[in-house]
Amino acid sequence: MELPFLKKPLADNQTTPQLDEPILQLGKGMVSVQDIIAPSAIEVDFDYLKIGNKYFRTLFVAGYPRFVSSNWLSPLINFDNSLDISMYIYPVEGKGVLDNLRRKIAEMEAEIQTDLERGRLINPSTQAKLEDAKSLQEQLVKGSERFFQFGLYITIPADSLEELNKISKEVISTLGSLLIIAKHATLQMEDGFKTTIPTCVDKLMITRNMDTTSLATTFPFTSSELTANEGVLYGINEHNDSLIIFDRFSLENANAVIFAKAGAGKSYLVKLEILRSLMFGTEIIVIDPEKEYQTLATAVGGEFISFGFQSQAKINPFDLSAIYEEGENELGMKILSLHSLFKIIMGQISASEEAILDRALVLTYKMKGITNDPTTQKKEPPLMEDLYKTLIGMEEAQAKGLADRIEKFVKGSFVGIFDQPSNIDIKNPFTVFSIREMEEALRPIAMFIILDYIWTRIKKDMKKRILVVDEAWYLMKYPDSANFLYSIAKRARKYYLGLTTITQDVEDFLGSEYGKAVLTNSSIQILMKQSPAAIDKVAQVFYLSEGEKQLLLASDVGEGIFFAGPNHVAMHVVASPEEHQLVTTRPSELLEMQKRKEEMIQKSKTAIANNEPQTAL
Repeated sequence: MELPFLKKPLADNQTTPQLDEPILQLGKGMVSVQDIIAPSAIEVDFDYLKIGNKYFRTLFVAGYPRFVSSNWLSPLINFDNSLDISMYIYPVEGKGVLDNLRRKIAEMEAEIQTDLERGRLINPSTQAKLEDAKSLQEQLVKGSERFFQFGLYITIPADSLEELNKISKEVISTLGSLLIIAKHATLQMEDGFKTTIPTCVDKLMITRNMDTTSLATTFPFTSSELTANEGVLYGINEHNDSLIIFDRFSLENANAVIFAKAGAGKSYLVKLEILRSLMFGTEIIVIDPEKEYQTLATAVGGEFISFGFQSQAKINPFDLSAIYEEGENELGMKILSLHSLFKIIMGQISASEEAILDRALVLTYKMKGITNDPTTQKKEPPLMEDLYKTLIGMEEAQAKGLADRIEKFVKGSFVGIFDQPSNIDIKNPFTVFSIREMEEALRPIAMFIILDYIWTRIKKDMKKRILVVDEAWYLMKYPDSANFLYSIAKRARKYYLGLTTITQDVEDFLGSEYGKAVLTNSSIQILMKQSPAAIDKVAQVFYLSEGEKQLLLASDVGEGIFFAGPNHVAMHVVASPEEHQLVTTRPSELLEMQKRKEEMIQKSKTAIANNEPQTAL
């Protein structure tokens, strides 16, 4: 049933005009919908509208450029603030338009002819308008174009008047860069606000003539595609079922971040990218906290290096890259890195303790004959035991306290992990460093040391590489390790490296300034299924719309949003059956594959015993 709308007059003590309101008759009393849903107050100023605690200002577009290209309004649609944008399109009868065009063309031709007869210069504006009018007349006569009236209005919300003024200037400036003239709907703010709410009523009626082609270019809903001539397949574009084929090294940097809750398919996606990137000669290095990449490494002939108390693999955190780069102090940079490492190992240290540690590190390298001279930096580096002895030999009491904090790595329960010469080298195209056997307390230390070792080796030999840091939130727990990861993200491009950062703890990662810095230095961002607790933080950082928030909350496994530079599309990750067997981490599927493998091994053993042909595994 349609509700009657009544216009209520202003009361004597009422300063705010009342909007049209529906009246519901319930029982004996009168209850209005406005009484239920309306804000506490509405203030209508000549240049803004205040509803509750929110400020609103409506702009209308008064001038348009002569030539436009497809999706020319995208800077407005992608503006870095919430905007309510309304477009009104009114079809115009063709016969009346043609009559008006004939009259306008005759007037402009007469004006030009008069100027020529009097020896005046022809008005360039009139000449341009005449050409456009004749072209439009021809298209309308042929029926290839239709004629429309088009109105464009923007309402800007803000929390304060100062913010409203600031955003208004930015919007007008953005439109000005497109040669669009925007004006405030002065003295018509209430009508402007009503025009941009979803009631489809244009109360301003400020329009411009447009033909079909021009009108089509105003629509911001152009098909988003991320299909290139080279790169790897990331998934299927859910907007139009096209392929998302992309080369991350074609962007300003090759870094990527992936945010998703546990089980959303982030490791699945990364393994697919690894498998496909290997085919194009890209070297892959992975820091794997949960031993998820072992099956893939074994299948492609990669190297799987496990760290733990029983592991034979060792990394010496004091290693130098043994290369000299112009303008860089290799020893100084290594000592700075060791400062960060020992802050993670020792916890909080005072300024005097840090000064003692610095002197001890310099002295430890000097005792091995290593100084700032690049020719000495190829000598055998010291070990943690050498630093321990240096601290013991210093006179300060605080030095003894520092030695006590690292004693467990030299003589205590953690001996044999980080106090041995390095015995590994990154030569395989696919290398995985696993820290699953490490205790929880040692994982941030191990990840830092491995990351530092990898970074040292990367600088030795420049080649196309991808470094994957899984569960990066371990590093975000400590400012020094977070800063180190950020420095790698910032400098990776220099060494033809793409850093892939994966985390399921979005709050910890984005709660850190270094985490946000890693994000801003990553040209590719991939968001997959998010938890309701984290979605607001993610939406705030990535400026997601309500629809995109709901998409991430309701996404199935392997679905999400793929951001590459200024473009982003909804994506569904797909793999071939052969790829799926190598990259899946679903426990039920792994158990089923293990069961089939054991059955085939048993059949092979039976066949050998009976001299029967064997089944290939």
